[in-house]
Amino acid sequence: MKRKFVWLSGLAMLMALMMPALAFAAEEEPQAALYATGWSVLPPLIAIVLALITKEVYSSLFIGVVTGGILYAGADFDGILNHIFVDGIVTSLSDSWNVGILAFLVFLGVLVAMMNKSGGSAAFGRWAATKIKSREGAQRSTIFLGILIFIDDYFNCLTVGSVMRPLTDEYNVSRAKLAYLIDATAAPVCIIAPISSWAAAVSGFVEGENGLTVFIRAIPYNFYALLTIVMMFALVSMKFDYGKMKRYEENAINNGDLFTVHDVNAENAEAMNQEVNENGKVIDLVLPIIVLIISCLIGMIYTGGFFSGESFVNSFANSDASVGLLLGSGVALVLVVIFYVARRILSFTKCMECLPEGFKDMVSPIMILTLAWSLKAMTDSLGLSAFVEKHVDGMGAGWMSMLPAVIFVIACLLAFASGTSWGTFGMLIPIAIAVTQKNPELMYVAISACMAGAVCGDHCSPISDTTIMSSAGAGVNHISHVETQLPYAITVAAVSFFIYIVAGFTKSWIISLPIGIIAMIAVLYVIRSMTGGKRQPQKA
Repeated sequence: MKRKFVWLSGLAMLMALMMPALAFAAEEEPQAALYATGWSVLPPLIAIVLALITKEVYSSLFIGVVTGGILYAGADFDGILNHIFVDGIVTSLSDSWNVGILAFLVFLGVLVAMMNKSGGSAAFGRWAATKIKSREGAQRSTIFLGILIFIDDYFNCLTVGSVMRPLTDEYNVSRAKLAYLIDATAAPVCIIAPISSWAAAVSGFVEGENGLTVFIRAIPYNFYALLTIVMMFALVSMKFDYGKMKRYEENAINNGDLFTVHDVNAENAEAMNQEVNENGKVIDLVLPIIVLIISCLIGMIYTGGFFSGESFVNSFANSDASVGLLLGSGVALVLVVIFYVARRILSFTKCMECLPEGFKDMVSPIMILTLAWSLKAMTDSLGLSAFVEKHVDGMGAGWMSMLPAVIFVIACLLAFASGTSWGTFGMLIPIAIAVTQKNPELMYVAISACMAGAVCGDHCSPISDTTIMSSAGAGVNHISHVETQLPYAITVAAVSFFIYIVAGFTKSWIISLPIGIIAMIAVLYVIRSMTGGKRQPQKA
């Protein structure tokens, strides 16, 4: 506590010292003073460092937002308040895309609450226990389910968590490990799936080219996503963990403590879910999920104009993920209520009781998302993207073969600081195309490096929406998920950086991808030998 107090006091002193230096900006347009400078990195940097030190994400994000407001408005106190609360929080909550995502989260939380109360989740856990006989099997099943749900990363995070929690709990898989498996099969899988909301987003950022064709051509070069999948299966097969994840897993295996660091919100959700229907069957879980997947898919192609004559591919590429997921989850919620009432597994009253319960489960991720979006608004107003773009433009002429590796690192840092992959795509992909337009094969490598780096930074960042929702899906403390996942993500990032150097020179995924897979497995064997080999579980 003393260390936390010292850090917070130091931050307060830093902000106080900044005030006189920024006083000159109060009477001028704030952008003229600090826009697109190195100061734009400070708000997310402060939020991330504080979150990792204090293990408390709400105040860390809010302090980051306040820092952004001070840097933008200078010594103008009214300007600071307006920028934080009006331009930041209120604007983020009034954005139609954001509101759609928040409503989708609420609907999904209600569906999860109903599936749990119906006994469907418990029934699936009992059924799966008869088919899956080991911790490794439970983890592999989680990975396979995550890969199958490739339509959207938000949908993946919460659905895989709700379905697999009973099974992984049965075999004492720590919630931190479950959160990692969920997160690693969310964005990394969506970014290599041609039919996904991510493919649609990336296609929209590719100007002057067939976006979907470019996306497909870039898939074999998306080393971070592909090697993340390789790493997950390798870790499960090799039966070892490292970094802080090792402590969480050993505590789960030896002591039955799935959390290690307990979280009030997760424990309240667990207590709520104790009241289940013993007559529930597997279909009470499987059918609602199938209905949800189909509804969300139809909702997305509907927003893309499929029912107005557009082809399936074009309608998916032009879809609005926020509206499509909202429509799909809303329709699915109505159909699932009808299904449960018709089966007499839940009364209509019980279904309605799940509305506030599901909403309460989503309060924590909604609060974090709101603050994360507000922090992004601060970095946008300070010109973080323009700052990075200015430096990237200056290095495109030389070292062309090293360009994909350099772009990968820049995308990692930008996505980590901002907590968003899509914003990173939008800024870096046009630059990559402009720099490599005379070398088409290098262009695919460079575009893929943008996507891979953005996913990597998003995967590592504690303020990323998918990281936040993976914690919610697994029912684990958010900072526990961040600190256990980070060493794994950095390992894959290091190997990916090396392979992007290889790909920059060879311009061939047939050569570079096999080298990457071999290097990834070799690195894991080295780490296992350095950290003491396999786990020695005392409890199955």
